Parts: sequence; C-alpha cells; structure tokens
Amino acid sequence: MRDRFALAVAGAVVTAAAAVAPAAAASPTPPPAASPAPQAVGGAQLAGHGVLVNYPPGPVPRLPKVTASAWVIADAGTGQVLAAKDPHGRYRPASTLKVLTAISLIPVLNPNAMVVARKQATTVSPNIVGLLAGHAYKVSDLFTALLTISANDAAMALAQATGSLSQGMADINAEARHLQADDTVAVTPNGLDAPGQHTSAYDLALFARQGLRIPAFLRYDQTTGGLFRVSQKKSVGLWNQNTLLATYPGAIGGKIGWTSAAGATYVGMARRHGVTLIVTLLHCPALTEINAGKSLLNWGFAVDGKVRPVGTLVGARQPPRPAPIRSASTAPKADQVNRAQSVGSGPSVVVAAGFSGVVLLAAGIGVAYSRRQRARP
Repeated sequence: MRDRFALAVAGAVVTAAAAVAPAAAASPTPPPAASPAPQAVGGAQLAGHGVLVNYPPGPVPRLPKVTASAWVIADAGTGQVLAAKDPHGRYRPASTLKVLTAISLIPVLNPNAMVVARKQATTVSPNIVGLLAGHAYKVSDLFTALLTISANDAAMALAQATGSLSQGMADINAEARHLQADDTVAVTPNGLDAPGQHTSAYDLALFARQGLRIPAFLRYDQTTGGLFRVSQKKSVGLWNQNTLLATYPGAIGGKIGWTSAAGATYVGMARRHGVTLIVTLLHCPALTEINAGKSLLNWGFAVDGKVRPVGTLVGARQPPRPAPIRSASTAPKADQVNRAQSVGSGPSVVVAAGFSGVVLLAAGIGVAYSRRQRARP
C-alpha cells in the first residue's frame, strides 16, 4: 500500500509539473531597461549636425550664410551657445590647436625660464621662426611667437620644456579632459596634421573661454608686432596673423589656422558693451574664416539676450588639474647660458605698441604667402 501510495503521489507531482511547465515557458522574460542615450556635452540640442538656432517670435536678425563645416557663436560670460552648426563634429584643428597648447602650458612653465631648442623642434616643417638647435630661448618669447606668427617650432620647444615632448602632450590632453573638451585629441602641439588628431567647434570655444581667464594668454595673443631674435645675427619679424585685432571694433584675440587637409580654421573673440563673444569655425575655404567670423560676431551682438540658447559652454571638471610652475627642464648649462646671453640680454622679442603701416602690409602679404606657398597650420 505504501509503495502504491508513493507511486500515486509521485505521479501526481509529475503530472502537475508537466501542467505548469508550458505555462512557465509561455511567460516571456521582461527585457532589460533601455539605457538612456548619452547627452552631448553642453546640452541635448548640441548633438545635432545641422545649423542649430532658436529664433523667438517676432523679428530678429537671421543667421548670416557661412561656408564652414562647423561653427559656434557663444557668450563667454554667460556660457550660452547662441547658435551652432555641427558643434561636436570632429575635424582637424590646424593651428587653432595652439590655443589649447598655450592655455595648457602657460600655467606650468616659468615665463622667464630659458629653453634650449632641441633637434625635434628645429626640424619641424614648416618651422616659421627658425629656432636653432642648441640655442636658448625665453619661454615668454616662445609663447609670443606661438600665438602671433603661429610658430610650429616654438610649439615643439614649449612642449619639450615640460621635460619631454611626451610629457608636454600629456599636459595638453589632460587640460582638454579637465575642460570637458571630450571631442579633442592632440597628437602634435602645433596642430600640424597627424593621424588621430581632432577637435570640434564646441571644444575650441571652451579653449577660448579658458584663455580669456589667463592674463598672460591675452598678453601674448594680443601682441601686434615686433621682432624675435633667433641668434646674434638673425631676427624674425612678428605680426599678428589674426587681423580681426586690427579690423574689427572690440576684437580682443583669437587664432587662425590652415592646412590643405584641415582647410581654414578659426577662433575669434570680441567685446562690446560688456558682452564678450567667442566664434569658432572649422573646415572653411582658405582666406574666408575671419570675414565669416565677423559675420557671426555681428549677428551674436545683435541677438544676444534675444534668442533662446541651443546649449551652454560647460565648466571645468572638478577638482581642478594641478598646475605646478616648472622650471624648464631643458634649461641651458653654463656654456649654453653664455651662448644665449651672446644673442642679447633681456627679452628677445621687441613688442610694437601697435600696427604700423609696414606691419599691416606685412601681415596681409605674410598671411596670403604663407597659406599659398607653405602648408602652414
């Protein structure tokens, strides 16, 4: 009886399990919750690739026609992005990358330190200033050459002054991460084209906004002319290639760039009636970038406070990146100091108070010549 009872119970259990199994199999497993799509830095609207603008009801000036693959016009004070085109699109920066190089290295290099130019700096092509291997140059003079005549060799020397080129590039990329410029990867300190190097119009605006906070950056960037003493027998004339400074009321700084692959690139800054605007452009036709920048600045000053922004320029990540002042590790030895002193005492850059007619002429000729005859970033 017990065996029969046990068999009956077992059979009932199996029958019940068989009856339940199909029902269990028919119950679908709920899908995992969908992860939210990542939001573009600065706001969801900035993820767009076309022209982005929020016109209010009523008459307001319409955006000018600008021939560029990407651009941003933003209020540096409020951080509002007034309008943009493909703001997070990744493009070659050309020499606008020198803005990042400057804001990254100005805080960590002693401006009075002497840097001995190494072969890697003196052989970069095109070099622009023509630094000589083994000669010592003042850090502040190198920054002036970097931001006025876009000296590629000066950029290399400044990056190496951190201790090595690799350390300099690490500092530059660390500053990009600190500023949340996540579209930017710097491979060269001068912006000359390199595989894997890119930035965005949005990131360039972040760099410009940071530059406005650094008095030394503005001092170098606003230099209008002078001489860079390369050796005892040779000096190179400086003129500021950013002709916005001489031709646009309220202009306070910026940087041009060009390579055949990048096209023309630009960062411009201007201030009127207490409002400071930043304009950035990437991949423009050659020799059009400054006029395009002027058109966007004019529009921005006309509509600032009247249009709803399409996004914001974000603040830096916290905590801030430590920025110890370093004495250039390439400081000259005694014999190199003597050689540097033989070049001339005091700063080797003689800064002009303003543009003379000759400097203006040289700027116009120099920009056109350097773009057409040389692959200058």
